Amino acid sequence: MTDQPKASPETPEESQSEEVVAETTADTPADVPAADTEPAEAESAAAEIPEPAEPQAAESEQPGETAAVDDAETGETETVAEAAETETGETDAIEGDAPELTLGSGAAVEPVERPAPLIRGKIDKFGVAMGTGRRKTSVARVRIKTGTGQFSVNGRSLDEYFCIERDRKMVEAPLQTTETYGKVDVWVRVGGGGTTGQTGAVVLGIARALQAMDPALHYTLADNGYLTRDGRMVERKKYGYKKARKSFQFSKR
Repeated sequence: MTDQPKASPETPEESQSEEVVAETTADTPADVPAADTEPAEAESAAAEIPEPAEPQAAESEQPGETAAVDDAETGETETVAEAAETETGETDAIEGDAPELTLGSGAAVEPVERPAPLIRGKIDKFGVAMGTGRRKTSVARVRIKTGTGQFSVNGRSLDEYFCIERDRKMVEAPLQTTETYGKVDVWVRVGGGGTTGQTGAVVLGIARALQAMDPALHYTLADNGYLTRDGRMVERKKYGYKKARKSFQFSKR
């Protein structure tokens, strides 16, 4: 039998030399293509790896949020506009229900038909207008005809019979209002009562005589109150009283 040579054990120096050789072989040009392929593979791998979607999501979320906010704001504005429209609609409805005011609008106002005048005076066969007036317990009978402005009361002039200026102005008032003062002659016969009652009776008698002489003067006299009979009278005395209402002193005990 032949003896086979035994493998000698590797020394540390040989193992170090083998590692150096392996490193040198890795740095040889034959390995350069492999090194070049690594970046290409890395680029392809990087291309295959999807980019993180978080920034895009964030970017997409921001416009979405702004759009949602805009929608919310527009919705609020729409609701406010709708509320304003409803308010304006309510006001329009209220204004439509309310009656229209014509004050100061210049709209033509239809004249109100007034009733036909009631003539209380009369004209005699000589063309003289006659009227009777009463106030309290006084009665005045007045005659008027076209003339020069003479005025006679119980055969005396107006200034002599009515000494108070207020009474004279009251008697002349119907003639002044109808612009007939100084154009007609007036005769008055009055009796009963006092000065105030006779003055009122003469005023009513003159107004009724003027109304009979010219019915067109009715509304002028009526509007100024000369054709209204003053019905105020003195209250009569009652039995058991000192005056109309004044009584005696009462003592219970």
